[in-house]
Amino acid sequence: MDIYSKRKYLVIGLFSLVAFVIVIRLFTIQVLDSSYKISAASNVLRRVVNFPARGLIYDRNGKLLVFNQAAYDVLITPREMKPFDTLAFCRIVGVEKEELAREIKNARSYSMYKPSPIIKQLSSQTYAVLQEQLFKYPGFFIQARTLRQFPSKMAAHVMGYIGEVDQKGIDNNSYYESGDYIGKSGIEKMYEEDLRGRKGISYMMVDVHNMPKGSYEQGRLDTAASIGKNLTSTLNADLQNYGERLLSGKVGSIVAIEPSTGEILILASSPTFDPGLFIGRERSKNYAVLLNDPYKPMLNRAISSSYPPGSTFKLANALIGLQEGILQSVRYSCQGPSSSPIVCTHNHETPLGLVSAIRESCNAFFWQAFRAEINHYPTSAEGLDAFRNHLLEMGIGRKIGGDLYAETSGSVPAVSYYDKYFGSSHWNALTIRSLSIGQGELLLSPLQLANMVSLIANRGYYIAPHLVRSIQDYDGSQKVLQFEKHTIDAGLENYEMIVQGMEQVVEAGTARQSAKIDSVIICGKTGTIQNPHGQPHSAFVAFGPKINPQIAIAVYIENGVWGARYAAPIASLIIEKYLRGKIAKNRQHFEDAMLNSDLISTMKIETGD
Repeated sequence: MDIYSKRKYLVIGLFSLVAFVIVIRLFTIQVLDSSYKISAASNVLRRVVNFPARGLIYDRNGKLLVFNQAAYDVLITPREMKPFDTLAFCRIVGVEKEELAREIKNARSYSMYKPSPIIKQLSSQTYAVLQEQLFKYPGFFIQARTLRQFPSKMAAHVMGYIGEVDQKGIDNNSYYESGDYIGKSGIEKMYEEDLRGRKGISYMMVDVHNMPKGSYEQGRLDTAASIGKNLTSTLNADLQNYGERLLSGKVGSIVAIEPSTGEILILASSPTFDPGLFIGRERSKNYAVLLNDPYKPMLNRAISSSYPPGSTFKLANALIGLQEGILQSVRYSCQGPSSSPIVCTHNHETPLGLVSAIRESCNAFFWQAFRAEINHYPTSAEGLDAFRNHLLEMGIGRKIGGDLYAETSGSVPAVSYYDKYFGSSHWNALTIRSLSIGQGELLLSPLQLANMVSLIANRGYYIAPHLVRSIQDYDGSQKVLQFEKHTIDAGLENYEMIVQGMEQVVEAGTARQSAKIDSVIICGKTGTIQNPHGQPHSAFVAFGPKINPQIAIAVYIENGVWGARYAAPIASLIIEKYLRGKIAKNRQHFEDAMLNSDLISTMKIETGD
């Protein structure tokens, strides 16, 4: 009997303990945990994300480059859906029944309880019609957001575009949810955290007709959205637009930099694309078309492509020779087209010093300079290591830094490359002589060429090229960005030798007929680059004026025949436009020729496309 009595008390005690735990848990959930209030009332509550407007982007002079326009997404919460007239709904929003069914299936796969976007970027007009009919579609609701708009179609590669975040982006950053937009390229990507702002959340009461009835608990649980920060870019919108017009009909790029600050004035790539193609319901289709275009309009050739620099590289070769103490007073002979082992393309004075060699773009001189630089060390491997390290210091063969999305490092071959190809100790300066004139395995981006010229224009330093000058904080103050300064102290007199040679290129050398501007001293260097796939490429680098330079520029035109044919006139026109605001009458024929030339059509004819 005592045994049964003890069991009875034990059972009562256990039930009492369980009841006590349940009561405490219910009290905690229902009274203390406000999140329960929301989940308990979820049948009449809706969590609405308030997307902030992305920050605006301006040019250096305050011209608006990117702004926002209202758009609307349709979302569903699958468990709240009921049978509805799919044909009527499809007519309102302008989608096919199959597309709608597919999106609903995807939403159900994602979550039955969380809202998912099924139709994106409705116009204001479509939104107005749908809003009136929304009570017919339980589980459906509309969420406002903003889309990017562009006053003009220029600088598409620079600004970049936004798109829906992928699963990797969601996994890597808890800020993002399915259906959110994120910067995909350009400034939009590099400055995503500044531009996106901060999302807000509102909890709305919804009646049985799917219509909002006001805030839950007077908005006590809501959080406000914060708009994105505005950016002031370094671009000169007028100059960017002019550069893109000059590139029209050509495959190539332009990079122009303010040497003293590293601020990029122009970053243009051709062919380009209309950034508006990534807005609206057709964006996926448009993306596929652009991606499959054989001329790769989405490729930013200014920073993501690398090319042999040709004779423009002779400036870097010269600077290395001066740093090594080799070229200050040396003179090398040249036999013109009879030169060996590298042919010089034309006859000129001989022997030459460095200044004359730059003016004449003498292959023989720069091959002999390169050989002396390599042989300045006990072994060819040590010589190439030193040569390569000088280039890396100049920002050649590596990513320069700054704030550029998808910047390529280019390629300066290392000792290991030649050891693998020829065998250790089985190569020397003669084996790799093509490097001396910017050919062979050497690859640079147009950005690196412009930066090299900035270094020379500044006589010994460059600031990492960048596209954003300042960020406007939430309080309206401007935060001016700072970028790394790189100093290469090779001696002012050595830089002046290179500058003197570049001046003579324009005044009396290979660019005298295509780049000279009255009353402005321009310092430049042409480049004609061998191309096994067609006409040679055309390159030109320059800065101006000679004293207190305001602009440094690199122009690279694929299949442009020779350096002075297209690249030099384009560069000089941009310099003239920037420094004087207009093109002189005696040079307008250059402008007309560049604006109206169409190398792309010529290439299509030659290839039979």
